[in-house]
Amino acid sequence: MPDCDLILPCRDEAAALRALLPRVPAELSVIVVDNGSVDGTADVARELGARVVTESTPGYGAAIQAGLLAATNTYVAFMDGDGSFDPDEVLPLLAEVRAGRADIAVGRRRPVRRGVWPWHARAGNALIVAWLRRRIDLDAHDIAPLRVCRRVDLLDLGVEDRRFGYPVELLQRATAAGWRFREHDVSYHPRAEGTRSKVSGSVTGTLRTARDFGRVLSR
Repeated sequence: MPDCDLILPCRDEAAALRALLPRVPAELSVIVVDNGSVDGTADVARELGARVVTESTPGYGAAIQAGLLAATNTYVAFMDGDGSFDPDEVLPLLAEVRAGRADIAVGRRRPVRRGVWPWHARAGNALIVAWLRRRIDLDAHDIAPLRVCRRVDLLDLGVEDRRFGYPVELLQRATAAGWRFREHDVSYHPRAEGTRSKVSGSVTGTLRTARDFGRVLSR
């Protein structure tokens, strides 16, 4: 039986889920959090065997928290549901936490080809990570777009942000709590055809995300 819930926050990702969900390893139980989709995301997820949770409050952090509260397994993994990550690359991260070598294992994006990671999104990510490394001595090179930890530990951490600042607050709180980090390179693919990123899909989306990051960093 799976001991890890893979939580996929989704908004209008039906096209991506059709290809993604059949590739999820049997060791993972999937929870799709539908965060206001209008393209039948929830129907596709159920059809392909995923458990669906509906979160009406918009925001990445709101969707993540809804999935976390719905999870029942010892471990939780978080990954975008847009097809940009390989679900089998969750397993090495899970192995680090299972074995007690880390309290949280995270992915470091490695684009599979040029143009996958737009310059404005990549520059913004580098800026945030550099700031975190200086301020809290964070030994990581990405803002944990793919991550695994123990469910109860994450609940106890008490992350409050419900928008795009969630991963930054998570890293800050985890570092303050003395969590041990392990970072693995993970492949970063183009989004599934027919979907559009709410963050890196436009300069406006990246600036909106940067605003959320800045709000968390200024606390």
